Amino acid sequence: MALKNFNPVTPSLRGTILVDRSELWKGKPVKGLTVGKTSTGGRNNHGHITSRFRGGGHKRTYRVIDFKRRKFGVPATVERLEYDPNRTAFIALIKYSDGDLAYILAPQRLRAGDSVVAAQRADIKPGNAMPLAAIPVGTIVHNVEMKPRAGGKIARAAGQYAQLVGKDAGYAQIKLMSGELRIVRGECMASIGAVSNPDNANVQIGKAGRQRWLGRRPHNRGVVMNPVDHPHGGGEGRTSGGRHPVTPWGKPTKGYKTRVNKRTDRLIIRRRNKGKG
Repeated sequence: MALKNFNPVTPSLRGTILVDRSELWKGKPVKGLTVGKTSTGGRNNHGHITSRFRGGGHKRTYRVIDFKRRKFGVPATVERLEYDPNRTAFIALIKYSDGDLAYILAPQRLRAGDSVVAAQRADIKPGNAMPLAAIPVGTIVHNVEMKPRAGGKIARAAGQYAQLVGKDAGYAQIKLMSGELRIVRGECMASIGAVSNPDNANVQIGKAGRQRWLGRRPHNRGVVMNPVDHPHGGGEGRTSGGRHPVTPWGKPTKGYKTRVNKRTDRLIIRRRNKGKG
């Protein structure tokens, strides 16, 4: 997919850069593969805002994606590629030889009419899925499981991928785009290729209205508030805060260790940021 630039007939269009989605399916999704989706507006079950600056946004239907790919040995044909409003990647509608339909994450270079299969051993082609133990070292993969049969969790966003860099003692070593090196069980499934829509990183929203369509409300900086409202507030004239950045409740927002999942520390060989949690 290419990027779309616009003639600056309005101020907002001057800076707008969007992904050209003209090659995608223009109809509605398969109704049997969708479920309703409600919006919280950033509020919890008491109605209190727990995530600020969220709300509004266009109404969406959730597409049920097959992240597990457990239908082994049944070949499928790609019917079409679709836009999914719930994620940055494109999705592919596949039809199995027994007539079943499913949505999967679309990798790059996958086209309508291509054949894909999930199996214990399969060709190294975009869209095929197999256990990491059966994939050659050096292969680019996405939708990688962290636990066997739990469904893909790693490398699912637009343009993302992981590289299989080694296999040893029933484990596979994968290198993530962040630089992190971790090990997962060789039985974990992974799909071949990198995730579609790599141009998503180059999108320029262009106007405040498009942010509102995405459910993002205006973000108010702490330094323009009063001292009663934020630790960065107050001061005569403009200030830069006068302290390290914190939340309205005084918690550090940068360089603050938040990782508490010590159970999987042994699975991480090299962190993406040395010395940070």
